[in-house]
Amino acid sequence: MTRLTLRAYQELNDFLHPSRRGKEFEIGVNGTPSVKDVVESVGVPHTEVDVILVNGESVDFGRLVREGDRLAVYPQFESLDITSLLRLRPAPLRQPRFALDGHLGRLAGYLRLFGFDCLYQTEWDDAALASVSAREERILLTRDRGLLKRTEVTRGYCPREDHPRRQLVEVIRRFDLLGAAQPLTRCIACNGELRAVPKAEVIAQVPDDVAETRDVFTRCRSCRRVYWEGSHFARLIALIEAAAGDAA
Repeated sequence: MTRLTLRAYQELNDFLHPSRRGKEFEIGVNGTPSVKDVVESVGVPHTEVDVILVNGESVDFGRLVREGDRLAVYPQFESLDITSLLRLRPAPLRQPRFALDGHLGRLAGYLRLFGFDCLYQTEWDDAALASVSAREERILLTRDRGLLKRTEVTRGYCPREDHPRRQLVEVIRRFDLLGAAQPLTRCIACNGELRAVPKAEVIAQVPDDVAETRDVFTRCRSCRRVYWEGSHFARLIALIEAAAGDAA
């Protein structure tokens, strides 16, 4: 039995047993597993981790533990430049994109409302989600901790909140997204980019009363859905402003 000590910092404590939160604790492991295996054995998905220090030195996930090692495990620092410490993945994300599991559809819509590239398909299984996240370097958002522990997933996050609106604020804060937000530039339905179009191009696609009273339109470049400032527009702006205020 190999004995070592471990401490998780900040929100990584959410994954630990209450008796282990906020302090260093001792564990015993069989053989000499990797630090990734050790961290996940106590409940912390590797996708939530950005830096692991072993005896004060930054290491990668493949480093094998030794008797008496002291592990300090830190969460993702997407909003900070920690290039000098990184050993776990190439670099922090500067233009975050997301993939969301089938239970986070409302959150996907809210993030798209803020202009973020979010893939969401209800028919995707765990393997498909992990694959698209790895292949396209997307942050995987899921409350399935087992999915976040898949080896091919390098960036992921488990929203702690239950309500979609609170999840939105949580994700904006977690990844420091306010400065990168471009509200109302992405299709809520399909994730395509919106572009301004002349009224003449879309007049046949909108109701008569809209054609008579509106002159500014955008259209999704993917699904061709047309958007305009309708009665819902003020509610959307209020939602954006409120979420931005809560996340600031």
